[in-house]
Amino acid sequence: MNLNLSKPIAFFDLETTGVNVASDRIVEISILKVMPDGTKEIKTKRINPTIPIPLQSSEVHGIYDKDVENEPTFKAIAKSLADFLKDCDLAGYNSNKFDIPVLVEEFLRADVDFDLKNRRFVDVQNIFHQMEQRTLKAAYKFYCGKDIKNAHSAQADIEATYEVFLAQLERYDGVEIEDKKGNKIVPVKNDIKALHEFTNINKNADLAGRIVFNENGVEVFNFGKHMGKPVEQVLKEEPSYYAWMMNGDFPLYTKKVLTEIKLRSAFGK
Repeated sequence: MNLNLSKPIAFFDLETTGVNVASDRIVEISILKVMPDGTKEIKTKRINPTIPIPLQSSEVHGIYDKDVENEPTFKAIAKSLADFLKDCDLAGYNSNKFDIPVLVEEFLRADVDFDLKNRRFVDVQNIFHQMEQRTLKAAYKFYCGKDIKNAHSAQADIEATYEVFLAQLERYDGVEIEDKKGNKIVPVKNDIKALHEFTNINKNADLAGRIVFNENGVEVFNFGKHMGKPVEQVLKEEPSYYAWMMNGDFPLYTKKVLTEIKLRSAFGK
C-alpha cells in the first residue's frame, strides 16, 4: 500500500541513555523518510551523548559508552538533521510521548530551531492501543470468546479476570518469546513465582514506582533531580531531601519505604 501523502513523513526511532525526557540523551537515531511519490530514504546515526550510558540502558539497546565515544555529538549534527527533517510530518511508535519530546529537547540544547508548527504527528502505538482495546471486556472476548454479563460489577469482573487468566495459561503454554536482551524464554507457565517475575515489569521498591531497584538490586530514585541515584546516598548527602518527601504529596507507602531505607542506613544494616 502506498501512503497518501501531501508532504514527506519521517518515521523515526531513538535509542537513549534512559527514559527521562528532560535529562536523558540520544545515542542513536534512525529515520525512514517517505516522500509523496513513494520513494524512501533511511538514515541511521550513532551519537555521543556526552554523558555515561547506564548499564541497564545498554543492556536494552546494546550500545555502550565505547561504541559512541568517537561519534559526533548531537550538537554537531543538529543542523543537518533539522534540514533532513524540514517540512516533514513525524511518526513513530510511542513517539508522541517519548521520541518527539526527546528530539525537541536535544534541538533546544543545540540551539537549533526545530519548528513543530504545521507538522502532524502519527503515533503507531496509539493506533494499536485504540484499535485493539486492552480492556477486560476485550480480553474476555479475545481469550474466552464470550461477553461479560453484568460488566463492571465487581463479582462479574473478577470472575471474568480469572477465566481470562486460565485461558492465557492454556494459550501461551510453551510459547517462546524474545526478551529485551534477546534471550529466548517461555514466560507464561502455570507457576505463580514465574508469573510474578514476568508481570512485574518495573522493579518497584514502593508501589508507586517513585523508588525502584536498579540492575544491582539497589533502591534508586525514579523521579526528579536525583533520578537514578541510590536512595541511601542521597539521604546521606542531602538529609533535607527526606524531610521534603515526608512533607510532600507522596503516597504513604512510598514514605514508609523511604523511612525503612533511612533507618536501615542509619543502623548500618
